[in-house]
Amino acid sequence: MEAGWAVVAATVLGPILAVQAQKAIERIRERKSRKSWVFHQLMATRAARLSADHVQALNMIDLVFYGHHILGVPHRSKSEQSVLDAWHEYLDHLGTKADDKNLDLWTVKGEELFVNLLFAMATDLGYKFDRVQLKKGAYSPVAHGNLELEIGTLRQLALRVLSGQQPLKMEVASFPVDEVARNVQIEMQKKILEVIGTRGSLPPEIQLDNQTAAEQHGTM
Repeated sequence: MEAGWAVVAATVLGPILAVQAQKAIERIRERKSRKSWVFHQLMATRAARLSADHVQALNMIDLVFYGHHILGVPHRSKSEQSVLDAWHEYLDHLGTKADDKNLDLWTVKGEELFVNLLFAMATDLGYKFDRVQLKKGAYSPVAHGNLELEIGTLRQLALRVLSGQQPLKMEVASFPVDEVARNVQIEMQKKILEVIGTRGSLPPEIQLDNQTAAEQHGTM
């Protein structure tokens, strides 16, 4: 009789348990897929840390490595907690301002913390990376670095000019010249000099016109 009930229970509960097991497997795969996406984005952009993709991946860490729930109870693995700890330490460093005196030390410290973060993620995902490979395995062309530096410099200069902190320097080398008007003026000057050279002075009608114009200008 007990064997019969066992068969009935297995027949009824078997499909239900199979469905629940399949859903659990899918949730595990989905969590790993999201983790892999974040890790791949950070690895691909580790030489371009000002890019939007890099920043977006960093901001997803708290959510993706948060853990999961078992029967409504939050659960987080030790490796996931290591990722969150490494991220929070790196985030705290990024929020610390650096001046010209300690900029080099700040940069070195940030590089170390970022490598620690990548190493913790690789461990959680089961990847075999050593710290040296994570630190020096990225390729970044010199031209890309120069371009990023130039864009940053131009942005700072534009902000200083627009905010009024720095004046905009203007230096006029020459003014545009109308060649037709210039040639007409030269010809008129030549003719006036020819008249003066021939008569010794301007004709009376030109002198009168100049006097009348001066009087009119004085009365205005």
